Amino acid sequence: MRRLSATDLLGYQDIRPETPETIELGDLLVNYLAQLGVEYVFGIPGGAIEPLFDALARSQRRNGPRIIVSRHETGAAFMADGYSNSTGKLGVCCATTGPGATNLVTGVASAYANNIPMLVVTAQTALSTFGKGAFQDSSCTGVNTVSLFDSITRYSSLISHPEQFERKLATAIMKAFQAPSGPVHLSIPIDVFRHSVTSANPRFDMAGLVSKHALLDHDAVEKLYFALVNAKRPVFLIGDAAGDAIGSILSLAVKLNAPITTTPHGKGLVSPYHPLYYGVVGFAGHQSANELLTSEDVDVVVAIGSTLGEWATNGCGEYNILNERLIHVESSESNLTGSPMARLHVRGSLETIFEYLLDHLETETNSSKIQVNYGFSDIQSTSEGFSPHLVLNDVSAFNDDREPIKPQRLMKELAELFPPHTHYFADTGTSFAWATHYLLPHDRRISGKRNARGGVFRACLEFASMGWAIGCSVGAALARPGEATVCITGDGSMLMSGQEITVALQHRLPVIFVVLNDSAYGMVMHGQKLTGAEQIGIALPTIDFAAVARGMGIKGFVIRAVDDLRALQINELLNHSGPTLLDVRIDTNEIPPISVRTSSIKHFR
Repeated sequence: MRRLSATDLLGYQDIRPETPETIELGDLLVNYLAQLGVEYVFGIPGGAIEPLFDALARSQRRNGPRIIVSRHETGAAFMADGYSNSTGKLGVCCATTGPGATNLVTGVASAYANNIPMLVVTAQTALSTFGKGAFQDSSCTGVNTVSLFDSITRYSSLISHPEQFERKLATAIMKAFQAPSGPVHLSIPIDVFRHSVTSANPRFDMAGLVSKHALLDHDAVEKLYFALVNAKRPVFLIGDAAGDAIGSILSLAVKLNAPITTTPHGKGLVSPYHPLYYGVVGFAGHQSANELLTSEDVDVVVAIGSTLGEWATNGCGEYNILNERLIHVESSESNLTGSPMARLHVRGSLETIFEYLLDHLETETNSSKIQVNYGFSDIQSTSEGFSPHLVLNDVSAFNDDREPIKPQRLMKELAELFPPHTHYFADTGTSFAWATHYLLPHDRRISGKRNARGGVFRACLEFASMGWAIGCSVGAALARPGEATVCITGDGSMLMSGQEITVALQHRLPVIFVVLNDSAYGMVMHGQKLTGAEQIGIALPTIDFAAVARGMGIKGFVIRAVDDLRALQINELLNHSGPTLLDVRIDTNEIPPISVRTSSIKHFR
């Protein structure tokens, strides 16, 4: 037999199978994120999470998902929240084992309370170290992080074997987007993270798995249509989950000439200049909205995309909303549990429901089967320009230009200073109360199609985490480059989470941070006064936050009066490659519109 020559061997090399590409599970995870269009992962490095950071470094070199390093893990979760809400995509945050994981809890709990789809990835020490007292042991034999996250996520699981990885990842992400949406948690030991796989291609089509289907309960929608066209005076109450359908909802309201109110969550979806807008109901809301809902003329209240929890109904009570006049329209079954007394529940895709209603109404109107009042002939603008139906608590303070600047006037000036479609984030505390009631952005859209992520105002309500807006505004600015982003926060929140503004500095994000500086925990201070409680634990040192910002390399200005605001070169600041901080010394004697909240607290004294 002839021996094979070197030339013969070279010929055989061409037909030998290629060696499969080998990657780590961390890379596969990042590839799944890329499949979903996720651009950023927010977190802080550490030993056990390094496999994911290595994968993100490789991803960044090929223009894939990349890491944004926060200053505290809670800030990372807040940033993921802002990114998700601004894009509709999955928010992703990560942390190392032990305190890295536990530091995430507040931010994840906040996302859970506000139904933010988020993937939370925490590390574990190697499987072989479980039960041996390993450094920062977070397994079931240490500080059990899987159990810790169980009550604040839609899904929490340990990946103990590489073979579980893709199936559990798919399960988690699908649950993050299923109604009710929310955060999900995967805990991955370092040795599992380092496991090699022979294919870089995701096994599952994750984008297809999480796509929303246009579901419609036809019988219920027909009943809703009949109730609307036969109502004497229907009112729309819009919550934050109505964002996907807001264009169709407003167009339908215009055709029906139906008054519009919003929950505090939904405030950013409706222009305060809309001629049918009556304002916000519930906490820090408007009396005009509450009085509308007590009117004997109103026979149908259509609540859309709202849990109808305390923040939305407090001050309105069962007499105003939670009664037999209510029709509750939801994509999330769980939201309907708050309204068992409603005359009708309508389930399904909100966008599909309201497009159907709008088309149905237009068809029957054109065929003269029904008559609808389309006109706004009786609508007159206020001297301020906003809806004539919207009544503010203190118009004099809203127009007062004396020093120190009044918070009401500050909110008026912010709307004047910034472009119409600026995105505002208001922090927990009086910042949220002042902004909910008095901030009236110049968004003049009345109806028609719009971006589902077009809300111009957002606050964290149910869980109400201080410092949320600081991190959230950074995540939103990354999601919407070129769009103006303003964070309205307080000095208490800045002292708690203000370090996150350096993330905006590092990534050259022109976020404007407006600090309401009253040297106190303002919400607590005014709440104690209004409820007759002891004045304790409220004082903060007087901090020059503008100087602090300048020490970080950030533009900082002290604002004492309206003229100081008007002297700012806003366009220059919005085009600056970095953030700006406005340290606003507000009038501490002004009482925020929190009487609804303090009345409920006082009830228990």
